[in-house]
Amino acid sequence: MKILKKVFAVLLSLLLFALLIIPGVNIIRALRMNNDYSSIYKNEKYQKPVFVQGITAFPQKYSCGYAVIQMMAQWNNNMVLTEEALLAEHGKIVTSTGRAFAAEMNRKLPQYKTQQYKYLKNTELLDKVYESLAAGVPVPFEWAAKKDDEWTLHYSIITGLDLAADKIIIANPYGFVEEISIEEFLSRSSFDSYEKMPPFIKLGFAYGIFEKNAVFILER
Repeated sequence: MKILKKVFAVLLSLLLFALLIIPGVNIIRALRMNNDYSSIYKNEKYQKPVFVQGITAFPQKYSCGYAVIQMMAQWNNNMVLTEEALLAEHGKIVTSTGRAFAAEMNRKLPQYKTQQYKYLKNTELLDKVYESLAAGVPVPFEWAAKKDDEWTLHYSIITGLDLAADKIIIANPYGFVEEISIEEFLSRSSFDSYEKMPPFIKLGFAYGIFEKNAVFILER
């Protein structure tokens, strides 16, 4: 009986430790993201605009994750992989988290290795995006987007970056292409722009279910 009590006490201590430490770690990670990125505008590396062709934005039918995978598949000349095919295969949405989305990308686009990078500093995030676009590869990512005037957690694809013009181009599976400033992009990729965030989403960020400043880089 004493042994069981000790085991229970240890497990309870570990649980309490996790409940307290994990949110603290993610808060620190979120705070360190927001570094000064003004130097990129003067950096010779980023002076040439970079764009990728072949991504078509269309209104999603079932989920933004499935729509982005379809858009990426079409860019990769796979016209068979669709939202409908993904839903028929799984019977549900399996891309609700960044980790699951990356796993599905790796299964469906095996020519590439999709690597998720999360909680990047602003300068790191922009550098990852620039290098991928310069290599001719679009960049799926997570951000805050509005649907029917309500904020949502959303996947989209970055297809262009022109730092000299302070412009980033995004194919949004809500059915349109956006051109926004770098400041707005970072505000939305960090989810700082997400107004009146529901408690369950806040908990998701606190415990690492959802991520901020997250991109998915496709590498050969």
